[in-house]
Amino acid sequence: MSQKPKSAQLPTCPSCEEPLESGDLFCGACGYDLSVVPPRPDDRPTLVMNGLGPAVPDTRAPDTPVAGAPVASAPAAGAPAAGVEWPTVSGTDSSGTPPPQLPEELPGLESSGSRLPAHPGDFELPAPSALIRDSSARDYAAPESTPAENTAQESAGPERAGSESAGPESTHGKATDPRTADPGAALPAGGKLCVACRAGRVDTDGYCENCGHAQPRERDHVEQELGAVAAVSDRGLRHHRNEDAFAVASAALPDGSPAVVAVVCDGVSSATRPDEASAAAAGAANESLLAALERGTHPQQSMHDAIVVAAEAVNALATAPGGRDHDPHRHQNAPACTIVGAVVASGLLVVGWVGDSRVYWVPDDRGGPPARLTEDDSWAAQMVAAGLMNEAEAYADARAHAITGWLGADAYELEPHTASFKPDRPGVVVVCTDGLWNYAEGADEMARALPADAARRPLHAAQVLVGHALDGGGHDNVTVAVLPFALPSQGAGSAYSST
Repeated sequence: MSQKPKSAQLPTCPSCEEPLESGDLFCGACGYDLSVVPPRPDDRPTLVMNGLGPAVPDTRAPDTPVAGAPVASAPAAGAPAAGVEWPTVSGTDSSGTPPPQLPEELPGLESSGSRLPAHPGDFELPAPSALIRDSSARDYAAPESTPAENTAQESAGPERAGSESAGPESTHGKATDPRTADPGAALPAGGKLCVACRAGRVDTDGYCENCGHAQPRERDHVEQELGAVAAVSDRGLRHHRNEDAFAVASAALPDGSPAVVAVVCDGVSSATRPDEASAAAAGAANESLLAALERGTHPQQSMHDAIVVAAEAVNALATAPGGRDHDPHRHQNAPACTIVGAVVASGLLVVGWVGDSRVYWVPDDRGGPPARLTEDDSWAAQMVAAGLMNEAEAYADARAHAITGWLGADAYELEPHTASFKPDRPGVVVVCTDGLWNYAEGADEMARALPADAARRPLHAAQVLVGHALDGGGHDNVTVAVLPFALPSQGAGSAYSST
């Protein structure tokens, strides 16, 4: 930056070198406070500063005063002696001159010839005490304790010692670090613990009272395996809750042979409380099937009756008080869901459904063709059945997934569909909602998505199928049950016609 030349008659501002007038208290250009500037000395230094040249030797006697000059007092201890060369001082102050520094701040020699200490007058700091790290990752110095206190702490055991060294925050009841918090110790009485901060209680609305995080619902992802059957349900990637539900179980027939049951329900999103509807239907159908099979009722009749019982359970929700999200000022329609189920018993494979959830058959050896064993209650299926559209055209229409059959108080008419099969080879039965078959619609596509070892590892197979739907986009809830069919072949074909 260029600077103005100095005036020979007027002093200049020590900050911006602007000429000043007599009596100015502040610089008119930069506002510098002139009252803090000490007057410049008229004498010249008697020491060679910064090693710029040799010092002029003083030939006077040490104690002989100079004529006409005031007698100076004796130098204080540590004062600089004449002719001592001091190291260069880095930095300047606002006037452009080096800041003043004391001799002891610079390395060198005292007037007596001995070296200056690094920091004269400093005292020795005590050795650092042990540090205590509290839950907020800050360090605190541990107070020194007497031998008697140490003995008392040792006798108190690690529990008391840990409680006394928890740091300041623990004494004020603040939330602890979730990385180091003990979930068991921090569990609030009468509530659930937040999975995010591990300190707050989860309110009835599903949010933490401490940090405000939404808590995962229990139905967001559910897995169950009973040896001969397994099922997985997932919320998907786009829905805010899981409106699907399933039930898997096994029972013993009167002759002692086993029977395996799987029921999958899909809540209708446009209806009120669809998650409650699917859960009620799955539970009611499962209980009805187990009771009927144990009594010796034919599996196909048991399936029909179970669907009727499930429909009654969903109908009851329409007259029951509203659930947790009930809004009296909002239009409330009847809860509704679809249902599909499968039973493997005595060499039979029985399926039943209402709605658009499906059952697929996939042979173990993949030598035989896979097949879809259900027909959708949907607009697209009606168009295909009436011959108005082929399957590709119907399912490409925006109305394709509009269902024409469901469980609920506002259903047009309840028509449970059932069918019974006798497969001629071992295979796997896949029971699923449209959240899966939207990404593997054809039987061949489902067979390719199903792992080859599905009969031996049904839970793994169900997990793979759910992952297939999530990888495809996960636009809907995804639920699938896998039932291995390992009975010896006894012929093929349908034992009973669908009703």
